[in-house]
Amino acid sequence: MDTTYWGRDFGLMMVIKDAYRNKILWRKYVRYETIAGYIEGVSWLREHGFRIYGVVIDGLRGLAEALKTYPVQHCQFHQMMTVRHYLTGNPDIEASRELLSLAGSMTRMDKESFIGAFNGWYVKYKDVLNERVQDRRMKTPPYMRPRLRSAYLSLKRNMGRLWTFYDYKDRIIPNTNNGLEAVFADIKSKVRVHSGLTREHRIKLIDEYISRHY
Repeated sequence: MDTTYWGRDFGLMMVIKDAYRNKILWRKYVRYETIAGYIEGVSWLREHGFRIYGVVIDGLRGLAEALKTYPVQHCQFHQMMTVRHYLTGNPDIEASRELLSLAGSMTRMDKESFIGAFNGWYVKYKDVLNERVQDRRMKTPPYMRPRLRSAYLSLKRNMGRLWTFYDYKDRIIPNTNNGLEAVFADIKSKVRVHSGLTREHRIKLIDEYISRHY
């Protein structure tokens, strides 16, 4: 599940792509990414006899809870990008550099090794993580490094869903949404060479391309 955008008011929500057959099963043109839109897609699949073995999501807040009926995999690539967003690509302190490096290694590690390394990072840097601004005038001073805390807490909050694919090996659930991102990139490359199309003609072009290739 994911949503891609071409402009401020034009998006293509490809709610479900079959990870086995690389086939787009349901899509909807939208202005915003919403939980309701994804639920609509899932309901359509169920009504048409599809069996859902698991769902890979990008981390839209509240979506995992809305889909808790199914095994939900939080895209590891999106999680890595979230950590990078908070820490930047070149952090200035050792704790941030090590957490960024650990997050970047996620797809090359197994569940037990990653969680062990993550817990080890916390033990090593918990004082740095929890350090507050020294200001006697404030009853509860803010944390010194809020972006480091945001990166850490994002990983901690999503940890259980980052390894769903590992816990359901019999279902062969992907650990990222990269397959869908590749489809988005392919479609966009085809649409880009037809610049100047109206919204209606752009939709027709996309629909035709998807029907022929996906």
